[in-house]
Amino acid sequence: MSNYEDWLQDQPAPKKKQAALVVAPIHGVLPYAGDRNPLTRSDTVKRVSTAIATPMTGGIRQVYHFDGESEYAVALDALRSPELYGLEVQLPSLSFYCRQKRKVRTHRFDLRLTFRDGYRHAVFVRNAISLAKRETQDEIDDIFAAVTEDFADDCMVVCTDDYTRAYRDNLRRIWDYLQLADAEADKIVEDAARMTNYWYLSDLIKNCDFEPGRYYQAAMRLIGQNVLWTDMHGVIDYPSRVALNA
Repeated sequence: MSNYEDWLQDQPAPKKKQAALVVAPIHGVLPYAGDRNPLTRSDTVKRVSTAIATPMTGGIRQVYHFDGESEYAVALDALRSPELYGLEVQLPSLSFYCRQKRKVRTHRFDLRLTFRDGYRHAVFVRNAISLAKRETQDEIDDIFAAVTEDFADDCMVVCTDDYTRAYRDNLRRIWDYLQLADAEADKIVEDAARMTNYWYLSDLIKNCDFEPGRYYQAAMRLIGQNVLWTDMHGVIDYPSRVALNA
């Protein structure tokens, strides 16, 4: 027997594909409602599971599973809007005719966003390399053409490359601070932003006189609500340049 064959015998047997992880019931939290569970093991993609409350869930937190950090970031970006009513992930499969393959295929949209006026956006999330391919563009056209009014009012494409690591980190922190309601601090910081002079976030907070930690959180909420502007692709901190949005 050759040395190569000896080496082959010493190798571990290929691992069997394991079932997706299942989150056990959580007291006081609504269960996951997606059509597919994406929590499979992966060496390249970080799955995300979290609990989020929206007006659609009656203000009760519900479990959401995301295929990766990019889909989660898109959801957090949408959740910043006070006009967002509901969030759905891993929607049921949609059948469409693929012109390239000349057969009927299925697609599952990553997200569906419902706003307070009832308008629904179906969201197609993909990276820039894939979106640049003609075959992907043709596939998107075929998928969007198959969407009916009972599924969504319109469809949109989101490029994951627009969500840099710093942007994703900022969105996570903003979302955490948005859960800590403090209307008094928010008003003080907004008034200071409108009536005082500042350049950096640290300057704005100093103009609020005291409790810098509390007003930092308020500033992050105002950034999340687009009352204040800053560079979302840089880590938001005291030296960050901030300005009042027009």
